[in-house]
This record gives sequence, C-alpha cells and structure tokens, in this order.
Amino acid sequence: MNVLRIFIFLGFLIVKLIFLFDLILSMSGSRLGISPVVATVILVAVAIVIAIAVAFWASGLVGIFTRFEKLEITSAVYDAGVGNVELRVRNTGSSPATIDDIYVNGQPLILEGVEFVKEGAILKADNPPETGCPDDKGRCTLNAGNDIVIQIGAPPQGVGNEWIPGVTYEIAAHTASGKMYPAAVLIP
Repeated sequence: MNVLRIFIFLGFLIVKLIFLFDLILSMSGSRLGISPVVATVILVAVAIVIAIAVAFWASGLVGIFTRFEKLEITSAVYDAGVGNVELRVRNTGSSPATIDDIYVNGQPLILEGVEFVKEGAILKADNPPETGCPDDKGRCTLNAGNDIVIQIGAPPQGVGNEWIPGVTYEIAAHTASGKMYPAAVLIP
C-alpha cells in the first residue's frame, strides 16, 4: 500500500513540476512553452507511473483474496509398542487450518483418544505451532508451514475398539472449513 502512495505522489509531483515550469516560462515574458512532443513524453511517463501504481495495488488485492487451506499427511504409521496410529500433518496452504476431528474409515472420533503432540513415539513435528494446539475445544490450528503429530489411541466404536492386524484403515483429518485429508495406514 505504501508503494502505491509513493507512485501516486511521484505522478502528482511530475505534473506539478511541468505546470510550474510552464508558469515560469510564461511569467518571464518568453513566448516559449512546452513543445507538443515534450508534453506527450511527460504525459506518457505519468501514465506509466500511474499504471505501475495500479498494478502494485491490484497484486496486493489478489494476495489477500487467494489464500487457501491445504493439509498434507506426510507420514502415517502404527506404533506397535504403544498401540497408537501416528500422523504427521503439515499445513502447506497459505492460511491457517483448524483440525476439528479425525475420521477412521468414515466414522468420526469426535477427538476422543486423539492427542496433538510435538513429538510422538515414532514421528516428530519439524515446525510445530507455538500455542493453541489443542485449544479449549480440543481442536488444533496450524498456521501456514506448521506441522503436528496426531496420536490416535483406538478406532471409533463403529469401526471396532482396537486396531486389527492386517487391516488397512483410512484415517482422515477433518478441518473446520469442511475439508477431509485422508491417509491409509496398514496395521502390521
């Protein structure tokens, strides 16, 4: 926004200098004025300055309205020692994403038995959020570039009360915007 103001200021300054120069020439009794060629060059320069200012302003608006949420599950493993499934989830989008539930085979866990940790038994978050994970409602908000490890103790009752060896589970992170980000985990 400051760049826009600078370009507008420079445009007005150039126009003022042109009129001041013309006024000085006319007051000195000289019949000289600005030639049509010089006037055209100056007007084109002012138009270019204004066009550049508008382009900077428009590109700033585009950046504001094109933010998006995108989570990637970079790792999904089963920890046989503890009996947990661990997911490492990274926000690769440009706006914050709030994980509000975890689904196992299409059944919501309602965040029961789910923990958001910086370091699990197997996986470790490279860039965990400083605060707010989990919040007072149990959700986790990841800013752009943040990642977190999600530990899931057991599948929901509609799927079974424990992880069954040899079965592949589809585990999905659900966000507050309604998007699902799935991953498959094979229980050895």
